[in-house]
Amino acid sequence: MKNFLLLSFLSIALLNVSCKKDEPTPMQPEAPSTDEKVEKLISEMTLDEKIGQMTQAERASITPDEVSRYFVGSILSGGGSAPQDDSPTGWANMYDSFQAGALKTRLKIPILYGIDAVHGHNNVKGAVIFPHNIGLGCTRNPSLVEKAAKVTAEEVAATGIDWTFSPCIAVVRNERWGRTYEGFGETPELSSMMSEAAVKGFQGSSFDSPASILACAKHFVGDGGTSDGHDQGNTVVDEETLRKIHLPGYISAIKAGVGSIMVSFSSWNGQKMHSHKYLLTDVLKKELGFKGFLVSDWLGIEQLPGDYKTQVETAINAGLDMAMEPGNWKQFIAAVKDLVNTGRIPMARIDDAVRRILKVKYDMGLFEHPYTDRSLLALVGSDAHREVARQCVRESMVLLKNQNNLLPLSKNAKNVIVAGKNADDLGAQCGGWTISWQGQKGNITQGTTVLQAVKKAVSSNTKVTYSSDGTGAAGADYAIAVIGEGPYAEGQGDRTDLRLSTDDIKVITNLKNAGIPVVTVLISGRPMIISDIIDKTDAFMAAWLPGTEGQGVADILFGDYKPTGKLSHSWPASMSQIPVNAGDQVYAPLFEYGFGLSY
Repeated sequence: MKNFLLLSFLSIALLNVSCKKDEPTPMQPEAPSTDEKVEKLISEMTLDEKIGQMTQAERASITPDEVSRYFVGSILSGGGSAPQDDSPTGWANMYDSFQAGALKTRLKIPILYGIDAVHGHNNVKGAVIFPHNIGLGCTRNPSLVEKAAKVTAEEVAATGIDWTFSPCIAVVRNERWGRTYEGFGETPELSSMMSEAAVKGFQGSSFDSPASILACAKHFVGDGGTSDGHDQGNTVVDEETLRKIHLPGYISAIKAGVGSIMVSFSSWNGQKMHSHKYLLTDVLKKELGFKGFLVSDWLGIEQLPGDYKTQVETAINAGLDMAMEPGNWKQFIAAVKDLVNTGRIPMARIDDAVRRILKVKYDMGLFEHPYTDRSLLALVGSDAHREVARQCVRESMVLLKNQNNLLPLSKNAKNVIVAGKNADDLGAQCGGWTISWQGQKGNITQGTTVLQAVKKAVSSNTKVTYSSDGTGAAGADYAIAVIGEGPYAEGQGDRTDLRLSTDDIKVITNLKNAGIPVVTVLISGRPMIISDIIDKTDAFMAAWLPGTEGQGVADILFGDYKPTGKLSHSWPASMSQIPVNAGDQVYAPLFEYGFGLSY
């Protein structure tokens, strides 16, 4: 009987097994997609929580407790706005305190913290400062630009911050503009090539690294084409020209997956970009398929016509998703809430904005890893990072004149004089957007000046003397004059006269009168009018704003690296010639776009 029961049991078991062969194997439930996570979160959010995500406040105007109470979705540091402890660790501590405030909210949505890391993590003392974009454009090397952006991302991420307002992909058509140095050059080809590289460097491949950060292409669109180069001015061109010159960089950035775009202060044919629904929504979001979010520039909404509530209504309905309202963020929140409740801003527009912002936060992995990865802190200002910046300096410098093959210079000269106000000035080398918004002269952070670099490059038997005005040069084997602009940023750098100062001209004159060979190194954020000195100097080098690694300048001067840089801007012969750009019907600059000598 037992055998019969056992056989019966086995037969039934085998039958069950055979029957189950054709049945589907039980599967683990699929993890929800990012879109599903976003939709679920939006369905749980109140109007106040949604508006909070659209709000960006400046760090000095908000506390971690207010981040919690108002559900604020983003914070920024304006230029020079730093914690009391302006070290990488001090920044990380500040970031984590704000993030802790965000994570105390009901839905625990992390903040995005934005900063103008436009040539390295330039607000932080000790970080590596790269050449500004005008110099990087001269490298014609997108792989190097990508590498520089990756280094910047690592240093930014080390301080907790997850978003840079970079790259600026303005196609600069008039060197009077104070932001000339922020663009890669005067052609859409350069803008396209370098914008794609920079976005890839910042964001990696879909934020695949703990050190990836969010990029922000700016300033949409036409900011480099304003009349007379006025900052925040009016770009007067037809749509065909706007698309041909100023739009291609954004197409490349979108192709590279850029997650945010900043709207320009400027206007197109009289209409402010912050109100331009056709360009922001119809062209950028619909036609070009931009899936990220749009952020306003600093108080840009308030430049629109009407009272504040009307300005907010216009900008949000035009397609703006996040408002940079530094100290005005509470008023913004109240205005949006009233505009929604009165039907002036549709809820669908609010949901679209929040959806775009949340998707970026999910894609970045902020929900899983909201706090600073402090293992990255050792990278800030590291030798490896400085070496990348040094290579950027080497490749960005453009040799414009080399009479009698004076360059490269001998390292074994007995007596060398280095002259000029910018020769031993790290702040001048770095330019604006360095530690402070406007930048400042002097020893503002860690780095190597040109004078220090020359002293390191020459032999131990060479005497190097510094003269600010070029006097006392008689008897030297040769002179290196380092002249040019001081630091500035944005509209404060707008100029109607780009001629050299009388002091700079005097330096070259004094050196020439000493009867020795003269090499001039120009530190500047744009081409300048050099007709007063070009015939008085034997060699002339455009170094732009090289940043902290002055040793890269010496590498070129002494032949450790041969010049490869090519002009990213046509070099005007006179102020009356500006604007002058490649492709002009009448084109006769002092040096053409793309010009550059080598050894």
